[in-house]
Parts: sequence; C-alpha cells; structure tokens
Amino acid sequence: MNERRDRVFAAITRILAVLLLIPAWLRSPGHARRIACGWALSLRFPAERLTGLTEATLTAFTAARTEAFWRHHTLIGVTSGHRDAAEQHRLFLTEVARTGSERAARRRVLPVRDSVHVRGIALDIRPREGAQWLEDHGSRFGLYRTYDNEWWHFEHRPDGAPTRLPHPGLVSVVAPFRTPR
Repeated sequence: MNERRDRVFAAITRILAVLLLIPAWLRSPGHARRIACGWALSLRFPAERLTGLTEATLTAFTAARTEAFWRHHTLIGVTSGHRDAAEQHRLFLTEVARTGSERAARRRVLPVRDSVHVRGIALDIRPREGAQWLEDHGSRFGLYRTYDNEWWHFEHRPDGAPTRLPHPGLVSVVAPFRTPR
C-alpha cells in the first residue's frame, strides 16, 4: 500500500514540477528547472529543512537532486541535514539511554564533537530510491555515502570519497574529521 502511495505522490510531484516551470522561468529563466524542482519537492517533503548546510553542500545537493529529478525521474528528500549542537546532543543522549552505553550509541549517533551534521555537511536522504541514486551518481557532486549501516547518510566531501566505515562510531578511531574548505 505504501509503495503504491509513494508512486502516486512521486507522479503528482513530477506533474507539479512541470506546471511550475513557467512561473519558475518567469522568476529566473536560467534556473527554471532547479527552481521548479525545489518548489515541487518542498511540497512533497514539507518538513525538509535545508538551512544550516554549508553553501557548498547546499549547492552540490541542489544540483544533484535537480539532475536526479529531471534526468532520472528520481525524487530526493532530506530527513535531516544540519543539526545544531543542542539537537545533536539530545539525539546522542537518547541513543545512549536506548542502548545503555555511549559506545553502543556511537554505532548510530555521534556526539556533537564528532558529528558532521553539526558542521553542516551531512544529509540524511529519503526515500531509499533517492539514496540509491546518490550512491550511484553522487560522486559527481562530491556527495558520498559514508557508513555501511546507514543507507541514508551522505556527506559532502568535494576532495573525494572518504573511506566507507561500518558505522559512525569508528569515525574518531579511524581518522579524525577535517572540515573541507
């Protein structure tokens, strides 16, 4: 049932984007496809927040999802992008309480000092088809899946693919994170 519903919503989103091309073109002729795509996807994923991402991350993500939308008819939404330190800390403490230890919690959620969500370069993607598209094509935009256990987590790494790790908790053990410039 959900699969059928998702296909219907995707079709409606694509039709809406086509209809929005004219007002988008009137707003900015050279960027009509990007704008229409953004408007349509903001209606499909109304809770999505792209604020707080670095300018480079937002630019790369917008270009990737515009291409995915128009060329491959794939919708890409964000369930979580930038998180402020308080939100990340709350998520980590909740996971510690759920799992019983900080070590176990780090397999799913990192503390503030290690989280690239706090730095504004991480995106948790939905639906799964959108994440698969990014896994297949995201490298052209500097967007890479970084953990084996999180099909949804991508990071903007313009200098190339990081080593994919089994889970987030290995980040500070394997290699400390350096913020891209």
